[in-house]
Amino acid sequence: MSRRGPKHFAKLAFVLSEADEPVDTDMSRFRDRILAADTGDDLLALWRRKLTAWDFEQSPTWSVTAPRTLERRAEVYDKLAFDADVRKALDMAVPVYEEAGPVTISREFQPWYTREQAANRSFYWTSYERLLRRKGWSDAAVSSLDEAAHAVVERLADPTREDSYGARGLVVGYVQSGKTANFTGVTAKAIDAGYRLVIVLGGTLNLLRGQTQRRLDMELIGQENILGAADPDDPDALVGIDYQDDEDWPAKFVSFGARPSQLGAFDIERLTSRDRDYMALERGISALEFEKPNRTLPLHAPSNLHAARARVMVVKKNKSVLEKLVKDLKKLGPILGEIPALIIDDESDQASVNTTDPKKWEAGTVTRTAINGQISKLLTLLPRAQYVGYTATPFANVFIDPGDAEDLFPRDFLISLPRPVDYMGVQDFHDLDDVDDGEGEAEKRHVRGVYDSTGDRLQEALDAFVLTGALKLYREKHGVPSGPFRHHTMLVHESVRMAEHAALAERIEAMWHNAAYTGPGGHARLEALFDKDFHTHADDSLPTPATYADLKPHISGARRLINQGGSPVMVVNGESESDYAQPDLDFDRTPNVWKILVGGTKLSRGFTVEGLTISYYRRTTQQADTLMQMGRWFGFRPGYRDLVRLYIGREEQLGKGRTARTVDLYEAFEAICRDEELFRTELARYAPLVDGRPQVTPAQIPPLVAQHLPWVRPSARNKMFNAELVEVRSPGTWVEPTAYPDAPDGLAHNTECWEPVLAALGQDPVRLSVGDGPEYEARVGTVSHATLTTVLADLRWSIPSQFSPHLEFLLEAERQTTIDDWLVISPLQTSTRRAEARILGHGPFTPARRTRRRGSLFGALSEPKHRAAALRVAGAVETAGNASVERLVRPRRGALLLYPVVESEPRIGPDGTVEPGDVVMAFSFVAPKSSVGAGRSLVRFRTIDSGRQDAIVIDRDDAQT
Repeated sequence: MSRRGPKHFAKLAFVLSEADEPVDTDMSRFRDRILAADTGDDLLALWRRKLTAWDFEQSPTWSVTAPRTLERRAEVYDKLAFDADVRKALDMAVPVYEEAGPVTISREFQPWYTREQAANRSFYWTSYERLLRRKGWSDAAVSSLDEAAHAVVERLADPTREDSYGARGLVVGYVQSGKTANFTGVTAKAIDAGYRLVIVLGGTLNLLRGQTQRRLDMELIGQENILGAADPDDPDALVGIDYQDDEDWPAKFVSFGARPSQLGAFDIERLTSRDRDYMALERGISALEFEKPNRTLPLHAPSNLHAARARVMVVKKNKSVLEKLVKDLKKLGPILGEIPALIIDDESDQASVNTTDPKKWEAGTVTRTAINGQISKLLTLLPRAQYVGYTATPFANVFIDPGDAEDLFPRDFLISLPRPVDYMGVQDFHDLDDVDDGEGEAEKRHVRGVYDSTGDRLQEALDAFVLTGALKLYREKHGVPSGPFRHHTMLVHESVRMAEHAALAERIEAMWHNAAYTGPGGHARLEALFDKDFHTHADDSLPTPATYADLKPHISGARRLINQGGSPVMVVNGESESDYAQPDLDFDRTPNVWKILVGGTKLSRGFTVEGLTISYYRRTTQQADTLMQMGRWFGFRPGYRDLVRLYIGREEQLGKGRTARTVDLYEAFEAICRDEELFRTELARYAPLVDGRPQVTPAQIPPLVAQHLPWVRPSARNKMFNAELVEVRSPGTWVEPTAYPDAPDGLAHNTECWEPVLAALGQDPVRLSVGDGPEYEARVGTVSHATLTTVLADLRWSIPSQFSPHLEFLLEAERQTTIDDWLVISPLQTSTRRAEARILGHGPFTPARRTRRRGSLFGALSEPKHRAAALRVAGAVETAGNASVERLVRPRRGALLLYPVVESEPRIGPDGTVEPGDVVMAFSFVAPKSSVGAGRSLVRFRTIDSGRQDAIVIDRDDAQT
């Protein structure tokens, strides 16, 4: 049962049996064995691993079904020839993991890295996979990483190909979500496949570079490659060898049992170490010289390539360091053109991007920033180098600004990693579906707003830090694994100015020493906060004291750990390395880091704040990717995610003087989160191939993003995207425009356009519900498709490009006559603040209150409880509705939710009418599944310059229509 796919199990067992005749072909004993197995059973573990691997495999040759689906599992069982009883037993023991996998947007590529080839050369990947399982990774997590890493490597150039090609790709993860594990997996698979020079660009600080080096050494490179020829039992031989002072050496460093070259594989030579970045000629130029058994053939010939050692270096993004590397590589001469190389750029949106102003470039030349220039030289020197960037901010310049077509734009592929299991992210802090101004469940659990009326709440945040530390000690004592509690941190981020950090640290230190945590006043505050907050929102599945009295004995222990070293506060900022070389900040080598960290930008990039439980954030910025990277409260919080709290400014001043304004940082984060979640959803829609070809290529992603984010444009004013988004087809998919006019004349125009639809609504409300969902009242009516498209075609928008591709789809449906009519649903509001109003003589309606989240763009407009009926009517869901819903269902009918929206208290005239210019006629719709034929692409682009199909950005003056 290899990765080539499942085979008939009983026949295979017979073939492999040593007996001449099978003793028992009855599968009932196998079924009973599976049912009786406990969680640690070896047989069950084997089947869990194999079934999960088959479930996850992307586009295998043996399957025609989609991965991670019930259909895939059924296909596996069919090939294994399992009966219904065995299938049921295995489904109980190994449920199908149906969460989404990685989303890939890619150019067409030449397949070379098959599953068979990966299995034939898998020394380092197999070792890494075993290590992940020892660390407690589930089969689903390992298989998910396997598939994501495989998707990257198969899109790189074949390292043995005769002609050189350098692929450019981007992997988008989530902030603090385990991207390092992914690129470690990619590195393992790539060197197994034949890549012999790996350059990891590991941050702008030695601290970050060293963290990455240690991780690769510990989990991939291993003890034997680190030791080289040194005898581990000879103390003299170990002088100068890395990690001899590391408490995790050698126990937690992977071991192969012998040098890989003695085991039929190849060794890895490290060109950098934990504490030493790349140094010019430090180990002699011979360290970069590749041996060739057959000198008549190039290095990339298989007979040479697979016998050669791999070289791995982790290099800081520093101009002088990269200059040394470029200088040494030049000395190697012609063999550079033969070396299959892989450049992995961690946090690729930082420092790597060319941020010079194109308007200032001299004619015909490109001026590059220092780091970007050195990376460009590396790629030029190594024509077989593949570049893969990793980032958590998909709207960063490396992604959205591809004006320099020869630079780092991911022209070949973009892979969006799925949100990992147990990851604490956007949905845990923001109620993205909520539309009113009240607190949602996520906000109630984890977010504590700082308003003018609340004071700065800094003392409360410090108290929360002490309380959560005590709660971790309590849980540790009551059987919760203590590993995640080794570090306990609080992050305070108010300003980018270093002088302000020092003053803030002094203030926190004074507050700490005056907090009286061992006296009655301190205990009274802690008890009140425990009762009001942490006891209320505790996870019932984890040990939590019933009263503060039960927790009180652990307060002193938490206080002692926080105080160790003499101060509870550490300032982490500055430009020099010494600012980050503080021993108490080394999460790898320090047994317990229980500290309050005061810092700025440097704490936000690549640096993982271990054990982060309390965040206090009040720094303003207008840059979306910068703001998103500040969200260090995202991450994995095993055993204490219910204790995580975010204290965030809700009324912060941005700017000075007459340009100053008040901003809500929580809303700003939410707006960015909505953009990113919508973008990931869009990518997932367009990722499936149609007739074996991609619907969207990386070159078409920028205009796709620009549909939602109007400021996404090429950097130079005389440039434009070569691909124009023309049509977005959305059968059975929820579409919710948000870019409505904000001027009264535009609003009045739109309101008047809707008059024929308002006239079609019935006077008497009906009650609608689907399945077990809530019931609500609405006025409903039907209009023809032609009537609706006439209305929609005449609407005005603050950003016309947001809706025009959807309008084109609806107009095309009219030409193809694939939609008959539309059910229009106007829900009646139930809020106590609702007001009734007539619109253009029709009604009454109950206008909904909504707010614009960013410029002219609204946040969520429709309410989740209202969507179910519309989705059911359009055939997008199978769950039946009540009688009122079911009598409205038609095969070729779409559904539209119509919300008259007001942004402030409505002005209602004596006759009960609201002015048309005071109402936003907001709507959402779902087209019937019949509106697009099977196998049709969901998105259509127009190439502006048809003579330059591959160009991403073109000169406006040269555009050919």
